[in-house]
Amino acid sequence: MILHRSMKLIGIGDNGLASLLPQYLQWIEDSEVLVGGERVLDFFPAYTGEKIVIKGGLSSLVERLANETKKTVILASGDPLFYGLGGYLAKKLKLEVYPYISSIQLAFAKMGESWQDAYVTSIHGRSMKGLAQRINGKKKVALLTDADNSPNALARYLKHFGLTEYRAFVAENLQGENEKVGWYSLDELETAMFSPLNVVILQQTFEPKRYTLGIADEEFSQRKPDKGLITKKEIRVLSLQAMQLQKDSIIWDIGTCTGSMAIEAGKLAPEGQVFAVEKNAPDLENCLQNQQKFRVDITAIHSKAPEGLDSFPDPDAIFIGGTGGEMVELLQLCCNRLKPYGRIVLNAATIENLYKAVEAFKACGFAVDILQAQLARSKPILDMTRFVPLNPIYIISAYRKEENHD
Repeated sequence: MILHRSMKLIGIGDNGLASLLPQYLQWIEDSEVLVGGERVLDFFPAYTGEKIVIKGGLSSLVERLANETKKTVILASGDPLFYGLGGYLAKKLKLEVYPYISSIQLAFAKMGESWQDAYVTSIHGRSMKGLAQRINGKKKVALLTDADNSPNALARYLKHFGLTEYRAFVAENLQGENEKVGWYSLDELETAMFSPLNVVILQQTFEPKRYTLGIADEEFSQRKPDKGLITKKEIRVLSLQAMQLQKDSIIWDIGTCTGSMAIEAGKLAPEGQVFAVEKNAPDLENCLQNQQKFRVDITAIHSKAPEGLDSFPDPDAIFIGGTGGEMVELLQLCCNRLKPYGRIVLNAATIENLYKAVEAFKACGFAVDILQAQLARSKPILDMTRFVPLNPIYIISAYRKEENHD
């Protein structure tokens, strides 16, 4: 798309005209069309050209501006390319971008802290789901919030997942008339009143307990007295390796039970999403408790697969801990839904289920790798050591034949 002239996208602060360079003010004065949110456009009551208020989705705005030949300036808060509308508009329109200081920069300046080592994310206009594993262990976390995902809601979320090592610095209405900054405990953060325009910075006050890959089986809440319905630590690690997870993978865990696989997968893919199904309500309750303990926020539903899977997005990796009578139907669905270069990993305890699974995968045109895991754990006996074997498990990895997974 070629326009007669580039539109200008200019960042502006809450202090309005004072945040704009003289050149920017001149461009606005010379323009014929001024685009921005209501709050931003209110800084220019004397503007004589056409004003376009940004409301709702941006696709209609792009359509409106695509063939605009008049001198046009678009105004956006702070740095338009930092979680702002600039990223979307710059892909669709020919723009010159002139950023202002981002709200995150201003907040850290008020806090008097460096921010090159901070983890920055946004819960503005997006779900808080999965935030627990994204920020767990981070020493500084900066968050853009909104009216729904407010500091109050954030405090409740952090307390739910036991992220109590954080205190919060909240910067409100930065550079505006009602600017306010201050430190809050999570209890204070949950109950205090805040302006909708705020930035929250979380700072660790102590180092929490950290779990590494291969969490001990006894750490998980499990069904009692029927313990043992858990993918054992060693098998879990081998299965996770076979899934070839990336940090942003979308993962299904079918028959999640205690959630051990889903939780460890969530830790390996903190920027991704984990979706789990479990048919037994008591096991699902244990899964929810384990999510809180291990700070992994997954979507777990009460259902017997394949029911419920249609509500999940297509996965990069699927783990199947066990299958009922609908194995062939379930594996066909998984093969159809799996994204390119994805992996399906299935654990089978019997040669009959091994055979059924391999035949089902072959019928779908998938290649199969099988690892037979026969492991034993040491156990003391008097002042000596013996070994107790774990049940042998077949770890089946399936993938499309035409895709190289080496």
